Amino acid sequence: MARLHDEYKEKHTKAMQEKFGIKNVMDIPKLDKIVINMGVGAAIGDMKILDSAVADLTKITGQKPVVTRAKIAVSNFKLREGMPIGCKVTLRRATMYEFMDRLINFCLPRIRDFNGVSRKAFDRQGNYTLGISDQSIFPEIDAGRIQYQQGMDITFVFNKGPQEYTMELLRLFGMPFVKPRKPQEQLA
Repeated sequence: MARLHDEYKEKHTKAMQEKFGIKNVMDIPKLDKIVINMGVGAAIGDMKILDSAVADLTKITGQKPVVTRAKIAVSNFKLREGMPIGCKVTLRRATMYEFMDRLINFCLPRIRDFNGVSRKAFDRQGNYTLGISDQSIFPEIDAGRIQYQQGMDITFVFNKGPQEYTMELLRLFGMPFVKPRKPQEQLA
């Protein structure tokens, strides 16, 4: 098993039960999948950019990505329905935990001037989306061979739970959230 999955089973479930007063272990949120999406709008003019993005995402995740296609035509962007405009990968089980471990402990600290990730990127179901502007933070990518700089969205999908529960679980996994700012004391 992956290291983070062992930690989840042994430590994090007990910590979540104590903090939130959860009696049933099945009520604790569990990470269901991680979806990594690269939108490559520049691929409309040059298909080599999309091929480069697919190759980079394959190196990063260890899985072959699915090429996503446009659902509607937009004439202002010279986009026709069915044109390839991105790629995505869905990670589950052990590969999901291994990717998350590499992301949190190795890749995020490599970002220049990194202060932490936003606390405001949760949706109503408690899922968290993280945007990365450059794929070169991953050690699998050789920074000298990057032809096209490409960003990506990484979504952590949970089976259930409000935002507070999933945020605490991500914090226990080691996600470096930005510390909340304290309101400045007013001078009298």
